[in-house]
Amino acid sequence: MPRSTSVWLETAYPGKYAALKKNARADVCVIGAGIAGLSTAYLLAREGHSVVVIDDGRPGCGETGVTTAHLSNAIDDGYVEITRRHGVEGAIQACASHRAAIERIEAMCHLERMDCDFRRVDGYLFLAPEHDTKVLDEEYEAARAAGAPVEKLARADVSGFDSGPCLRFRHQGQFHPLRYLKGLAEGFVRLGGRIYTETKAVGVTGGLRASVQLENGFTVAAGSIVVATNAPFNDRFAIHTKQAPYHTYVVAARVPPDAITPALYWDTADPYHYVRLQRVTNDQLNGDNADPVDLLIVGGEDHKAGQASDAEERFERLETWMRARFPAAGEIEFRWSGQVMETQDGLAYIGRNPMDADNVYVVTGDSGMGMTHGTIAGILLTDLISGRTNEWADLYDPSRVRTGAATEFLKENLNVAAQYASWVTPGEVESIDQIAPNAGAVIREGVLKVAVFRDEAGVLHKRSAVCTHLGCIVAWNPAASTWDCPCHGSRFDPYGKVLNGPASQDLMEVRSKK
Repeated sequence: MPRSTSVWLETAYPGKYAALKKNARADVCVIGAGIAGLSTAYLLAREGHSVVVIDDGRPGCGETGVTTAHLSNAIDDGYVEITRRHGVEGAIQACASHRAAIERIEAMCHLERMDCDFRRVDGYLFLAPEHDTKVLDEEYEAARAAGAPVEKLARADVSGFDSGPCLRFRHQGQFHPLRYLKGLAEGFVRLGGRIYTETKAVGVTGGLRASVQLENGFTVAAGSIVVATNAPFNDRFAIHTKQAPYHTYVVAARVPPDAITPALYWDTADPYHYVRLQRVTNDQLNGDNADPVDLLIVGGEDHKAGQASDAEERFERLETWMRARFPAAGEIEFRWSGQVMETQDGLAYIGRNPMDADNVYVVTGDSGMGMTHGTIAGILLTDLISGRTNEWADLYDPSRVRTGAATEFLKENLNVAAQYASWVTPGEVESIDQIAPNAGAVIREGVLKVAVFRDEAGVLHKRSAVCTHLGCIVAWNPAASTWDCPCHGSRFDPYGKVLNGPASQDLMEVRSKK
């Protein structure tokens, strides 16, 4: 059976750090030790700022640990859409910023001498069966106008895959995200930075006496605060009405070394598929030697978070798609899932938090490009906090409104409104006895909706199914063993502990009837 974890979590450990058990003070407090938080903290520390990073888990334990780590300036939504929503100048800036992010990652890898498998590769956009070459022609023209390094090919000059007509984006990149995060963390600490794990922030106060309030009662006083928690927990409405959570699935299959050319591969389907390779050693796959093995990593089958319960079927469809196009694919070693925060206009929100003090900043809305968006955040926020202007500030401004994104804004918020109908629907199972071990379901107990998880020993754990953010009813996610909110993307572990904002409180306990 495939391991239900990412290859990154299985082959790297970004480090162990102590919890914060006293009050602290710094120039900047960064909440979140993923790619965005540690990139920002590292770059600020290089400029002489004193920085404290806190995380309620450990570095990389959130979405950074379940990415596929494509480093690309071929924007996920495509340059046709980015140009429609942001104009030609906005598309040029988007391309330039993602290119700069890859260059900054490469520079930091060399500077910190990271062993993170960074390499430059080409990227190939190829047609889905339902599309003709007009789709590629239009994307080619838009990408070229934005300054992307793109060319049209009759087929990709690669082994192990017959792409058919495609676009080649030169000089993209890939790396091992958690080994990179380990290098960032170690470099940050050498620069005098402080990292505290198992340290949960529950409140943020901006202004002259800015501080972060911790669950254990202590505080971190800071001149500036950066909330880099994937979805900001300190904002109930402003950001969350402009982005939507989507769930995505990944499989990683063993292939013979060099059977497939290392590259980034994407198709034009909606939702699209995304592919890359990662070299590991046989002993990392529980083998008896250190011979090299390539893993073909294939993702896709996205859906709105909390609004589908067919994870097994989606993994199967992903495997079928992979085997039809990459004949060398062998046994599946890993499979996992992650959550993508899709903004209404395809680019992240990075900058001052709307309707907050000027010294409170947020990073959210990865839009499927979390590694480069997280690095852009480090560059942009370091400039803003240091009092410098940055040419990308307006493009990524969390307060922005783009008229070209109005339709997407309306569609997603109508979808959110529809989720509140779950309050009056029946439970997902007729009887609690239908819940298998290591599984969960939402049941109805009178007027209450209850999230019930049965652990491996058969013990039932009950929590209110009402998300503590804005009251949507959560749904069980069998691919990740989490309770997911279908409205704004909050996630909770099987026992109701909050894992991902915007919720900041656990699901409420429900006492069993005697």
